Amino acid sequence: MNSRRNFIKKTALLGAGLSILPNYTFGMGTVHNADKLKIGMIGVGLRGTNHLKNLLLRNDITITAICDIDSKRTKIAVNHITESGSKKPLVFGKDDYDYRNLLALDNVDAVVISTPWLWHTLMAKDTMKAGKYTGLEVSAANTMEECWDLVNTHEQTGSHLMILENVNYRRDIMAVLNMVKQDVFGELLHFRCGYQHDLRHVKFNDGKTAYGKGVEFGEKGISEAAWRTQHSVLRNADVYPTHGTGPIAAMCDINRGNRFMTLTSTATKSVGLHNYIVKHGGENHPNAKIKFKLGDIITSTIETTNGESIIVTHDTNSPRPYSLGFRVQGANGLWEVDGNRIHIDGKTTPHEWENADNWLKKYDHPLWKKYGELANGAGHGGMDFFVMHAFVEAAKLNVAPPMDAYDAAAWSAITPLSEASIENNGAPQDFPDFTRGNWVKRKPYHWIKDTF
Repeated sequence: MNSRRNFIKKTALLGAGLSILPNYTFGMGTVHNADKLKIGMIGVGLRGTNHLKNLLLRNDITITAICDIDSKRTKIAVNHITESGSKKPLVFGKDDYDYRNLLALDNVDAVVISTPWLWHTLMAKDTMKAGKYTGLEVSAANTMEECWDLVNTHEQTGSHLMILENVNYRRDIMAVLNMVKQDVFGELLHFRCGYQHDLRHVKFNDGKTAYGKGVEFGEKGISEAAWRTQHSVLRNADVYPTHGTGPIAAMCDINRGNRFMTLTSTATKSVGLHNYIVKHGGENHPNAKIKFKLGDIITSTIETTNGESIIVTHDTNSPRPYSLGFRVQGANGLWEVDGNRIHIDGKTTPHEWENADNWLKKYDHPLWKKYGELANGAGHGGMDFFVMHAFVEAAKLNVAPPMDAYDAAAWSAITPLSEASIENNGAPQDFPDFTRGNWVKRKPYHWIKDTF
């Protein structure tokens, strides 16, 4: 921990940030010239607190204000801030819209939003309208209207938005991205990804039974059970697509020379949540009568303008080991995360898989090579360090982030498009072009280049 803190205090930090930033920006704005970037935080639950802890290790930022309607969470956040030696921030949270008073502050340059999904777009719009650099947790939007709201507000205000997709910075993912950019797999053909994570214990909890054994949600639920489970009641869609889609989009240059074109989706029946309630609450529990709309397995297939196909899977309501299911395949070979295996034509034994460890080590991303040890303890295997670092460095320069409003819209659009396709028996759905044609001339980000 001390080594991370000492590293962040060094001026070399700026160079590390620039290596994952673009060399141009669509939005216009004023560069923040203050000695420290002043950050406000909207939402300091479990996710927001994780971001807070990483930010407090830096000496180039100050947390000037926080907001959460849960006073227990704001108290925890304030304790973290003051115990770090920083000044107590202003605290907001008297009602659902008190965050707007935080946005009115002059001593807030950038804002990190880590709230329930239904608040993401509204809060991001208000933040951009207030002229603040916006960091938004995933997913960024729930409806097609909200996807366009993010793009339109960015273009109208010139304020930047970064979708805080941490999986784009996972070590193995960045190594495979390095392989893609160095043409190890050849011309790209096909990808698989998704969010396959048994979250039944998260979606039901009443705070009275042992963690993972509750069967309450909504008003009786705590933490994510208070809001996340309701999406399974009301929607039949891939409601959480960006963990898988974000890394794949970076590999095939979506919105930067390529774009998503069409999507088709199917859904299985819904049995997982009902079975969980019966097992832990009994057949007579009131929630056992609820009919959940979300199919246990949502499978979406995306086609790109460059001719690649992408299969995206959502599976959070059934018993299974965790996996984002990545597969990256080109004309010369492929890598799969499950089994950590690789096959490269002419490089590995014909018709056989090879363990990918040596390949991942050989193509380890420059940022991970230099600073991987310093990311230890940052959360989610260290990738939280890199995503928050990229946000801070982009905000300090007030330039377009590596994952911007157009990405937030395109990746999040999978939710409403999958919902529409399922409702129409798998009918293809067209992706809007959120760049309004600019994807043709937008250049890929320098994800690999190490500039220091």
